Amino acid sequence: MRILLADDHDLVRETVAAFLRSEPDIQVDLARDLPHAVETARAAPAYDLILLDYMMPGMDRLAGLQVMKRAMPGVPVAILSGAASQVLAEQALAAGAAGFLSKSMSTKSLLAAIRFMAAGEIYAPRPAAQASAGTAPAGEAGKAPLTAREMDVLRRLCQGLANKEIARDLGLQEVTVKLHVKTLYRKIGARNRTHAVLIARDMGLS
Repeated sequence: MRILLADDHDLVRETVAAFLRSEPDIQVDLARDLPHAVETARAAPAYDLILLDYMMPGMDRLAGLQVMKRAMPGVPVAILSGAASQVLAEQALAAGAAGFLSKSMSTKSLLAAIRFMAAGEIYAPRPAAQASAGTAPAGEAGKAPLTAREMDVLRRLCQGLANKEIARDLGLQEVTVKLHVKTLYRKIGARNRTHAVLIARDMGLS
């Protein structure tokens, strides 16, 4: 997998790059601003994913996203931001971004999201939910929070357990687990198991 990472903050750029390069299958090229990123992208072999810092020189907010998308049609382009704003995330996705990544994400979540987008999926973060005792995270606006049992199932999805293993672990029938999975997908707005795990990580459940 080849990634182009563009960020004007030297420490952020080098730290993220060092983490990604620790993965044996990931190559990372770097750029310091949008013009440099476009120049690098055009001169290099095809990228699997391009990451653009929202506030770096040349971006002009989300206008820079369109510049890169026109320069590299067909390549997924995602936005990196130090501000974990749900409104900004929604604007970026509406503008055609492959995803919106907060710089405050854990390294595990960041890597999972990058692989998700490089595979052609859209990474749509959800607001972090309250994780205090007795409080289950809410789903999307207007939908009920997860029940304690649904939380149990979601945590085990994050552990990579299959439905049959979750059923055995919780002392349930497999068909019951399938129903819980279907319901929690709807509540948190997940499209599939991988997406549910990414959302759960944003909730701080793994």
